[in-house]
Amino acid sequence: MNNLEIDIEKENEKENEKEKEMKIEEVHTTKPDQRISSHSHLKGLGLDNNGEAILTESGFVGQTKAREAAGIVVELIKSKKMAGRGVLLAGAPGTGKTAIALAISHELGPKVPFCLMVGSEVYSSEVKKTEVLMENFRRSIGVRFKEVREVYEGEVTEITAEETENLYGGYGKQISQVVVGLQTARDSKQLRLGPGIFENIQKQKISVGDVIHIEVATGAVKRIGRSEKFIQDGQLEYDEFVPIPKGEVHKKKEIVQHLTLHDLDLANARPSGGKDIVSIVGDLLKPKKTEISEKLRIEVNKLVNKYIDQGVAELVPGVLFIDEVHMLDVECFAFLNRALESEFSPIVILATNRGVSKVRGTDALSPHGIPLDLLDRLLIIRTLSYTLSEISRIVLIRANVEGIKLDKESLAFLCKKAQATSLRFAILLLTPANIIASINGRDTVIVQDFQECGVLFYDAKSSAKLLSEQKDKFLD
Repeated sequence: MNNLEIDIEKENEKENEKEKEMKIEEVHTTKPDQRISSHSHLKGLGLDNNGEAILTESGFVGQTKAREAAGIVVELIKSKKMAGRGVLLAGAPGTGKTAIALAISHELGPKVPFCLMVGSEVYSSEVKKTEVLMENFRRSIGVRFKEVREVYEGEVTEITAEETENLYGGYGKQISQVVVGLQTARDSKQLRLGPGIFENIQKQKISVGDVIHIEVATGAVKRIGRSEKFIQDGQLEYDEFVPIPKGEVHKKKEIVQHLTLHDLDLANARPSGGKDIVSIVGDLLKPKKTEISEKLRIEVNKLVNKYIDQGVAELVPGVLFIDEVHMLDVECFAFLNRALESEFSPIVILATNRGVSKVRGTDALSPHGIPLDLLDRLLIIRTLSYTLSEISRIVLIRANVEGIKLDKESLAFLCKKAQATSLRFAILLLTPANIIASINGRDTVIVQDFQECGVLFYDAKSSAKLLSEQKDKFLD
């Protein structure tokens, strides 16, 4: 090998080393991927300050009258003037009834209980229908407890676990205590805590830089959030950043706890069984879902009333949304009538797509399949079918949420498909068409992709037509 070839090899090695040094790698975000559901694009009702619906706002398109009516319902709930009343969302399938109910929950905020159920959930072989309804009623009523407690609060500056030899033998060591450093804007302290509190710290994944508080009486540890000092770190983008607490580390603080009546029922209903073999086997043989007695609920109600009178607790009537309410039978409707008049009652929102139909369990015809005596208690909000321009806006919003690019021709084709079949079916075609486009090496969906989907997938009307034409080939 001559000197020229050796020099060339050395130059190539130098170039490779430079490329390694100048290699650029993309840093992926630590934010977890969010699952896209049917109503991921909804952020609220999309109303202005005067309570009037903006045509396209907060993920909503059209349904202006229904949204304005829902806005009034939200104000009634916030002012606590609608407890024990009901609302019925009535309209054709795919007109946004469930979307309006979920938008109401967004407007109310996370502190107001919102319980969603479907009419068919009441039918169980283990629990009575009325018990399922009552359980959801109790889940929809919140209790806000306020109590002044002695706490240590601050930003974590140190977590040091001290280990000792295992008293029970073995090769491992055990945690004897943990030293936790806390600091506020003007104070700092070091605390020596027991091993039980260290387990709680580990479960909550508390680390240096988190803001926490520790209750003196119980030793309960709660992570409030990440300190504002770490905002620039670019880590844990999904975390909640909070300011560093002011004042002393050791202080008295008003602790607010949000529970539901169902939580209190469960807390008082858990039996304390024995440790003998008969009791253990008996616990194993018990069904997983048990009914809570009416007597226990009355006792819980008395206890809550006592706390309310003392000023320790506050009742927060939430929302119970029952979709497909026509699936309930006459027994359930009778229970709803009585439950709406009770002292502890949430706001009940019902939804149905039925016209005049039979009340389940009877031969009587009634509007929406609901008895007339219950209909008299409800404010009815009507949802209308979407126009072609509104369908176009909805499809574009869903495409943007799912990160799908459409050209003008494919958008017009899909809107016509939605009018001929249904809006739900048209939106369902977005992702399959995008997959077909990516297989063909395109990042934009075209008309041919939707046409190919039309060959592969049938809508409800096409399937029904095929069944009627080939009914002799199917079993009755």
